Amino acid sequence: MINYVTIGVSNLEKATEFYTNLLEPIGGKLLFDGGRIRFFGTSMAEPMLAICTPYDENAPHPGNGTMFAIAPGTRAKVDELYALALSLGASDDGAPGERVKDFFYGGYVRDPDGNKMVFNYFGK
Repeated sequence: MINYVTIGVSNLEKATEFYTNLLEPIGGKLLFDGGRIRFFGTSMAEPMLAICTPYDENAPHPGNGTMFAIAPGTRAKVDELYALALSLGASDDGAPGERVKDFFYGGYVRDPDGNKMVFNYFGK
């Protein structure tokens, strides 16, 4: 159902490096470079994450209550990507752990532009 989610970034090159390194361990890569917008994912036929400099040329800013989720497939991968994101310059917004017993495990970070994301796994 979801085709892609777009977030605004202040420095497209730095953000490209951040997301390239962050998503590579789970098969993600840069799929399309449209100049001011770039799409990451595993295939153009699967849900993607797009980063862009805002079309209106105003400064980007994270939305209040806006967040996107990346599902790496296991709890161990949640922990791994959370740590990787921090090492790449993300800030902690909630260490990995069970949020809903035996159902939802997640670790929250904010990318260098302040965009909030969660690495999550559903299940035990």
